[in-house]
Amino acid sequence: MKTKSTFSIRAVCHSFVGVVCAGAAMLISSSAPAQNLFEADRGSGNIYEFTPGGMQSTFASGLNAPLGLAFNSAGNLFESDYGSGNIYEFTPGGVQTTFVSGLNAPDGLAFNSAGDLFMVSAGLNSIYEYTPGGAHTTFASGLNNPNGLAFNSAGDLFVADWGSGNIYEFTPGGVRSTFASGLADPWGLAFNSAGDLFVANYGSGNIYEFTPDGVQSTFASGLINPLGLAFDSAGDLFEADYGSGNIYEYTPGGAQTTFASGLSNPAGLAFQPVPEPSALGLLAVGAAAFLVRRRWHP
Repeated sequence: MKTKSTFSIRAVCHSFVGVVCAGAAMLISSSAPAQNLFEADRGSGNIYEFTPGGMQSTFASGLNAPLGLAFNSAGNLFESDYGSGNIYEFTPGGVQTTFVSGLNAPDGLAFNSAGDLFMVSAGLNSIYEYTPGGAHTTFASGLNNPNGLAFNSAGDLFVADWGSGNIYEFTPGGVRSTFASGLADPWGLAFNSAGDLFVANYGSGNIYEFTPDGVQSTFASGLINPLGLAFDSAGDLFEADYGSGNIYEYTPGGAQTTFASGLSNPAGLAFQPVPEPSALGLLAVGAAAFLVRRRWHP
């Protein structure tokens, strides 16, 4: 039989880990953390931030045709400023610096697992790779107005090639193959957790879904110039509808709702990264063991 001591326990709940002590058991919640959505609004020159509930605020302003957005692992936001030819870096608090300048129509952005930034130069039909320190190399060239970028879980880079209507796949070593063809102005790309590729097809007003082996289906239709795509941690797909000024949200089953409206040519989308649970999880488990030892004794 165990006797309850007078030692009191105070539970502290972090935003993405819930702790419940019941007897000697500790439960760590695995529910998806809430993430804010960032949107590059080309018409207004702003980057807007949206809470999961849809509350809108201005994260940055005074930009020149912002298009691509991507977060690095430190939580800094990178933005391709199509009109100025710059890539800007923003801290979580909104402090802006110029990461690189002198580019020719910078467009899509994506980070690989090593932390290198890949950037589309639509004007030069090339893709450049930048180290965290800003050194760059040419990763691919000879494209036809490339736009959106996305990495799959194997580290291959997928590119929406607007001019050719193709989706190209590049190995980490730069070997190119054609993943899909016959599209009408593809732009935004995003992978779901199952490894399916979603493509915003600007010309047809559709979002297409491709299985890893290239089987195509229509996920959504009737849109007005869809551009940016991004998945949240719960698996819902968000789409920046450039022509209508809306951001639509889709459940995995394809049910559509309007997440935001009244925007001025919404383009790139990016969700802030989910905090790594590993360190906090270990801390929580250690704290649980300590609390259990203190709360209960033979």
